[in-house]
Amino acid sequence: MKRPNKVIGYLFLSICAIISIFPFYWMVVSMTNTSADVTRGKLLPGGHFIENFKNLLQTVDLVPALSNSALIAVGTTVLSLLIASLAGYGFEIYRSRAKDVVFNILLLSMMIPFAALMVPLFRMFGSITPMLPFIGIDTLSAVVLPTITTAFLIFFFRQSTKMFPKEILEAGRMDGLKELGIFFRIYVPTMKTTYAAAAIITFMASWNNYLWPLVVLQSPEKQTIPLLISTLGSSYSPDYGMIMMAIVIATLPTAIIFFFMQKHFVAGMMGSVK
Repeated sequence: MKRPNKVIGYLFLSICAIISIFPFYWMVVSMTNTSADVTRGKLLPGGHFIENFKNLLQTVDLVPALSNSALIAVGTTVLSLLIASLAGYGFEIYRSRAKDVVFNILLLSMMIPFAALMVPLFRMFGSITPMLPFIGIDTLSAVVLPTITTAFLIFFFRQSTKMFPKEILEAGRMDGLKELGIFFRIYVPTMKTTYAAAAIITFMASWNNYLWPLVVLQSPEKQTIPLLISTLGSSYSPDYGMIMMAIVIATLPTAIIFFFMQKHFVAGMMGSVK
């Protein structure tokens, strides 16, 4: 009975794997075919890879869009990890009834969709643009600031901090370390798997962010890669081969980061501390 069950299990998992991988296969194959071949549903590689890549470079400003997305994603990730980890560390290590109330309010904010906050955020950034133009409308800073950290990320760090050995903190205090010294010299290296998982989540969310950059970025030279792909798809006669080329290029950074950090990601999501 065990062998047939294993065969059925492996068959089911194989089918699920094929279903999951097929969209990526079709995307990679489509970037080597013409728009007509993609429309017909051709599933074999073609010989138009170089042509689609040249057309993409001639049609849109790919490098500036990638640079803008990279600046936003890296800036958001670094600031988010710093602020969210400090907040999660503080909420867990220095617990009090007042802090628990504040933390519960933060969790309630997760119930508010970001679309409901866009109009107030846009008006706020519009009002500060004359005074602080470097963080106002149509700046990369305006994309980063509202997404620096989230209630989920603070919750994630606080839950991981529950497994942090408190004896290490006491040992650091006995050795004369200040609280910030304990945080940066003991807590951060110990929680590296948690930081890796949070970095992947934040980077992917920031890199793929579409709605808020669409609202706040108004100059073509400031557009990010999701906005660029949206522009390609909204043309009167879209070139699907070229669009698939752009999508593959946009997918590569997140795929590479996840590939190299996947072990830390799994460990961090499991809440392990090494």
